[in-house]
This record gives sequence, structure tokens and C-alpha cells, in this order.
Amino acid sequence: MQYHLNGYTFGDPSVAAAAPEHIRKDAELPETVDVLVVGTGPAGAVLTAQLAQYPELSVATVDRRGEPLARGHADGVACRTVEMFEAFGLADTLVREALWVNETAFWSVENPGDGITRTGLVQDVADGLSEFPHVIVNQARMQELLFDVAAKSPSRFEVDYGWQYVSQTIDESEEHPVEVTLEATAQEHAETTRTLRAKYVVGCDGARSAVRESVGRQLHGDVQNHAWGVMDVLLVTDFPDIRKKAVISSDAGSIILIPREGGYLVRLYVDLGAVPEGDTEFRKRITVEQVTESANKILDPYSIEVREVAWWSIYEVGQRIADGFDNLNDDERADRQPRIFIAGDACHTHSAKAGQGMNVSMQDTFNLGWKLGAVLSGQAKPELLHTYSEERKVTAQELIDYDIRWSKMVGSRDADQPVTPDEVEEQFVRGGQFTAGLATRYTPDFSTLTGPDTQQDLAAGFEIGTRFHSSPVIRVADAKPLQLGHVHRADGRWRVYLFADTTGLTEGSAVANWCERMSTDTASAIKRFTPEGADMDSVFDVYAVTQQSHTDVDINAVPKLVQPAKGKFALTDYEKVFSAEKTNGSLLGNIPGLEATQDMYDLREIDRNRGAVVIVRPDQYIGHVLPLDEFEAFDNYFATFLHQAR
Repeated sequence: MQYHLNGYTFGDPSVAAAAPEHIRKDAELPETVDVLVVGTGPAGAVLTAQLAQYPELSVATVDRRGEPLARGHADGVACRTVEMFEAFGLADTLVREALWVNETAFWSVENPGDGITRTGLVQDVADGLSEFPHVIVNQARMQELLFDVAAKSPSRFEVDYGWQYVSQTIDESEEHPVEVTLEATAQEHAETTRTLRAKYVVGCDGARSAVRESVGRQLHGDVQNHAWGVMDVLLVTDFPDIRKKAVISSDAGSIILIPREGGYLVRLYVDLGAVPEGDTEFRKRITVEQVTESANKILDPYSIEVREVAWWSIYEVGQRIADGFDNLNDDERADRQPRIFIAGDACHTHSAKAGQGMNVSMQDTFNLGWKLGAVLSGQAKPELLHTYSEERKVTAQELIDYDIRWSKMVGSRDADQPVTPDEVEEQFVRGGQFTAGLATRYTPDFSTLTGPDTQQDLAAGFEIGTRFHSSPVIRVADAKPLQLGHVHRADGRWRVYLFADTTGLTEGSAVANWCERMSTDTASAIKRFTPEGADMDSVFDVYAVTQQSHTDVDINAVPKLVQPAKGKFALTDYEKVFSAEKTNGSLLGNIPGLEATQDMYDLREIDRNRGAVVIVRPDQYIGHVLPLDEFEAFDNYFATFLHQAR
């Protein structure tokens, strides 16, 4: 964590200096904002936290609830989501508080008439997928952490609870084209209705999204008429895997068991069977006692005794996706920019059993947030906003397809085509990368931000269009072992990683030549798109990784682009140069007695003789891989969507 750049400060370094121009002077909503975020679920929380990193922007986040969410809803946090939380500086808190899902147990009936027995035990996340585990944390706590980031940001953003989105109109002749009507749902508001104007609106307001309806978008797909009861409970049981994730199947139905954070709480997804067609009162008739009774039938010969119900609900399995993720039709995109977006459950719904809903929703707005920030700050062209729908609609459809397969596996009661325990376990293992949140790939076919793979062989382990896969390194200046991916902050900047060839980092090396050209040539992307007078790393945060041991690097001979002078005192940033020497992969670095076998070049298949340039987007996805001596391709990549700053 870096601070003291512009002078000595004291107190909590996670609290940024306030930007007074955006601090609210009263309790009511402003008349105009750059972005209106509707909804405080996972998607709205990430978007608010991301936009809070742009102190020049004004943002309002509203929710129809009168207060923050306290319990229930989603709880599974995929590895990819923990990686994202690291970019907000929250991963340490998250993994400390969370339950870690280390193993998944499979239970079923092997002999008719007998009760359930354990049929399999699988490592939940395969080795090497991520440096972070799959964890369980209540959605309410996830949102609290993200809104705390926003509150500590220079903008000091806070949520305005008690406002329901009603309708909107768009007038492109206005500076703030979208006029929104809100209706008060909390008595403390002075007005019953309120209008405000925004440049952009993002609907993160759930499956019954008023924002989605206001732009004429609809959800399409299937409802399977199959009900599940979900309950968070404190219980006493003789079931031996009560503190492991478990997939349980019997003639009486299925259970997905999720142990919760804190050591005592347990979540049960209980199969309640088919819902009679047209029976709209089914959910109202079911009681929590009936859900518990069904659970005990499935668990036979084991049982549970519920001591307290923290939260429970009934839902029907269904997979649906919106016909568009913004307010534009395809034939309008050439001449117009989108003004209204939808994200999360507002544009895709599915069962809870794949554990992806909250995670994919958060990735929606992690994708959108930096793009809105770049456009509104003048850094990027408005056309950049078209890539949100291009990229996330493909990902949402992949989620729907996976959820259909997995739901049929764990909820099947088809006597003619029974699903065997081995098939369920095999499907779980096959879907491991997907459930870890790591299967997303933005291909050139669907994203203009993804470069061609003509130079992919330079760094085969950094597949273009996928998330940047972190690896352990040693920071040269202070010999600190850390994960390279953890230098990435959710601050809207691009990361550029220079992996040195055998010539290292000194004068005359390929890395030094790259840095010299990008620092001095007026045609370079770094010179063209970095504002005059701004720190050299304000748009492009450039790092160097060498094959040398950290003890062999002359810190005074390192190129200035990766050791820049910053801030009002022109202080040197020493935290951008790393050695790829072998470590054992621990988050804390080397542990005595554990032997390291590979360095980062081996782990990520980086060409040692030629090196590589790896371009990483602000949302941690790889945009391009290029040679160290190919400058124009680097410049041209950014010229397609960034505004020239000088």
C-alpha cells in the first residue's frame, strides 16, 4: 500500500483525502449527476466502489429499501471475485472473515432402500487456478465492504436509501440527457417524488428491474417449474460433512449444503420437487418447517434439528437473459452512444446452485465501471461503452448454459434417465474453471478491446481475453515476496507488464529500449494519451519483470519509466520492478522447507529469449500480448478507443 506521496499523513491510510467539490452539503439527492446507479445489490455495490475512484465524477446510488441489506441472499464468492476484491484492497478482510471451501463431498444412495453414503470427495478448486480460495461470505457483508470503499474514497460516496426508480426520458440536447423520476419509499424524505438528470443510468435493480422495463428490454428463457427451499440455520446434526460443501442426492430429492462463515451457520438448498403448472400460490403455502422436513427425508439416515432460522426463502429454477444490456438497438449503435445500462439480475437470472449469480453480477459492473469512468473523465471515446454489451452478453449466455446443465444434474428426478453419482461428480470437476469464475474470455469476435493472438506464443500462459493470472515474484527494491497481480488497483489505469528477455533491464536491453521509445517519442501511446503535467503512470501503470535474481539488479540502472518520479515532490516510485526468481507460491512468499520448482516465466510460459509485453485492462483482463520491439501495434491498440491528451 502506497501513501505519503504528496506529503506526510497520519491515521488510517485507506481513507483518501476528500474531494470537497463532491461532498454532499445536504441530505437530499442532487439535481444532476454524471451517473445514477439504481440498486445496491452486488452489481450496484461494485459499480459505486469503482466510480468512487474518479473524484472528478458525481455519482448517486439509490435503492428502494429503507436501509442496507442485513441477511440472506447470495453467499458463494468465486476465486475470480476474490481477485477483484484484492484490486479494491479488500481481499485480506474477505478471506479472513470467510469460510474457505476446500473440499466438496458427494452423497447419494448406493443401494436401494439404504440411506445416503458418501460417494466422493473432491478438492473444490484445482491447484494452480488462483492464488485465492473459493470462500463463503454473506452478500450483505460483501456490499458493506464495497460501500465502505466508496465512503473512504475522495468522493465520500454514500447510498440514498428509500427511493424507487419510476421512469425516464432521454433528450440528447441536454448536458445531462437522462431525466429520471424517483418515488420516495421512506417517510423521512421531504418529497414524495423527485426528478434528477444524469449523463448515464445503470439499472442494478434485480430480476424485476424497473430500469429494464423502462427501456423496453425483456428477459427471455425458461422457468423449469421446480422449487427449492433455501434456509440459513443454526442446527444440531449427526451428518458428518456439515462443515464441508456437499451435494446430496436421494430418492426423496437433493440438497446442496453450504457451510457458512463464523463456524456455526449452515445454508441448505432443499429440493422441493415440481411446482404444479399455473400454481401461483405454491410459494405462499410452503413453510420453513416443511423445508426442514424435506431436508430430513433427503438426509436419512442422518438428521438435522434446527435451533434458529436466520433467513429462508423459496425460489423456482429458471434461466433467462435480457434481449439487450443497454437502451440501444443494433442499428442505432453507429450513430448513438448508450445512456442506460442494465447489469446483474436485471439482465440475467438463473438458479442459485451454480453459485455464480452474485459473482457474474459483480463482474458485469467491474467491466462497465472503468469504461464509464474513462469516458466521463475525457480519457476514452464514447464508443468504448458499446463494448459492455458486446462482452457481457456472451458471458451471461455462457452462465445460463452452464446453469441449465448443472441444475439438471443436481435436481433430476427422471426415473427413465437417472443421473448417477459419478456423473454429478464428473460434471462438477469439468465445470471447475467456470465455477471459480475463470472461464470468461473476451474474444476478438465479440470485443474490440481484444487484440489478435498472432504473438500469443510469447506468453502462452497469459491468454489474450482472459483474466491476468497472477504469479509469485520478488520486488527488487525491498526483496518483498508478493503476487504480481496484486499490484493491480481498481483505479481505472491500464497495467503494462514488461517481461525482460535475457538482456535484462540495463541500458541497451530490450526493456530499456522499449521504455526509452515510449517515454520520448511523441507518437507513442504513453506520450499521446497521458495528460500534460500528469504523473507518467496516471494512465499506463508500467511494470518490469526480470529473469535475474533481485540481488543482481542495479536499482540505479533501471529505466525511469518503471521507476518514475511522481507527485508534487517528484518522489521515486520503487515498487514497479520485480524479479521472477523461484518462490513456492505462498501469499507471504517463501516458506522454509518448501522447495520452489518454477519461476514466473515457467509458470506462465513466457519466452525467455524474446520476452513479452502484456497489456492488462483496468478490469484485470488481458487486452494484448506483443513483442518488446513492436511499438506501433502497442500505439494502435490504444488509439482505437482513447482520446489524444496532447
